[in-house]
Amino acid sequence: MPDPGPPRPTTFDTTFDDLVAEGASVPTDGWDFSWFEGRATEARPSWGYAVSMAERLGRASAVLDVQTGGGEVLDFALSRAAAKHTAKHTAKHTAKPTVAATDEAAAPRPPRLTIATEGWPPNVAKATALLRPRGVAVVAAAEDDPLPFADGAFDLVVSRHPVRPHWEEIARVLRPGGTYFAQHVGPNSVFELVEYFLGPQPDGVRSARHPDRERADAEAAGLDVVGLRAERLRVEFHDIGAVVHFLRKVVWMVPGFTVEAYQPRLRELHERIRAEGPFVAHSTRHLFDARKPG
Repeated sequence: MPDPGPPRPTTFDTTFDDLVAEGASVPTDGWDFSWFEGRATEARPSWGYAVSMAERLGRASAVLDVQTGGGEVLDFALSRAAAKHTAKHTAKHTAKPTVAATDEAAAPRPPRLTIATEGWPPNVAKATALLRPRGVAVVAAAEDDPLPFADGAFDLVVSRHPVRPHWEEIARVLRPGGTYFAQHVGPNSVFELVEYFLGPQPDGVRSARHPDRERADAEAAGLDVVGLRAERLRVEFHDIGAVVHFLRKVVWMVPGFTVEAYQPRLRELHERIRAEGPFVAHSTRHLFDARKPG
């Protein structure tokens, strides 16, 4: 969702039905959250994943982006890596003879090979249209299926918010010395909203995606976790239309969510937001930096 900022002015004569209908009509393909601007906000992790990914791409030769969504994050990172390479290349060739230029071989550049996987057909189509001009092949692959690539094919595997990391497959397709660099959704993420609709969740559900558990799974697959950071971030929903669109887009939050099934709770939440202000929840994120020995 967009970075925190001023909420969109929502007049009090905007009806519940109008807001719900708006949230229910917005397309949900891809991972572009710009529609939420002014309607919902989520604080961003301090590490700046997309920018950090761009720096990693600039030092890699063969890259795999797992569960790319609509390809938006990879597109941004590739664009930034290409721009930095162009800027350094230009600086090298315009530098005065008395100034030592950066070795071109050491300058960041887009990887020679970049492939992305995605499992949801609408996102496969969207990612293909977005990434093909950058020379990226998008491969349709279900989330839980083995990755359709040879052992040791990539020196960098990236992923932003995979549904679940397939650690054995990640380790298999990495070259010795290769890196997995990813931002994961953590435990209890936006659970204030989840439990508003579903009621209290059991401990097993609340502790799913815990970074300590994922670290253990990564190490069991043969990876060395050299960096792991976690943060809890404030989320605000300023109107019920934003809640509806969020639950339609992030389908695993309230499985089987429909406006019809949850209309009474939606109406209660609408009245609560009108009376008390934004509904506040908290997302959790963790950053993985794991290496394959060798």
